[in-house]
Amino acid sequence: MKRLWNYIKRFFERLKSYISPVFIMLFVASFTLWYIAKLNYNYTTELDVKIRIGDSRFSVPCVVEGKGTNLFGYVLSTSRLNIPLSELEYSVMREVTELGSAPNDKMRLHLKPESLKNAISVRLSDINIRSIGSIPDIEVPKQLQ
Repeated sequence: MKRLWNYIKRFFERLKSYISPVFIMLFVASFTLWYIAKLNYNYTTELDVKIRIGDSRFSVPCVVEGKGTNLFGYVLSTSRLNIPLSELEYSVMREVTELGSAPNDKMRLHLKPESLKNAISVRLSDINIRSIGSIPDIEVPKQLQ
């Protein structure tokens, strides 16, 4: 790592004799201002929205549309959306598997995509949710068992 740092240092010292430091500073400033100006446009992209429902945590791929500043802000934030189960429509599924001689029943919730899309849209009001991808089935929270 130290060797790489020395190489970069020597490169910039050599570059300094050919290019003015003021030029480099102004070049970086102009690039930054150009990038900020481009963030005012509307963009459509795919983002993974992090969701927490009860004890279950998962990501849902969503196609979203919004201003570049809002999308950039969401990408930088690492927060999860807390969605109560009472706001969602779901169906209860029972998985029956046999392990040896004793059956092992698991209860899972299958969330309806439209209700999850509406719940996400309410929490991300500055971003338009166009569509959502596959939603994993979640375990039944302890309150419902």
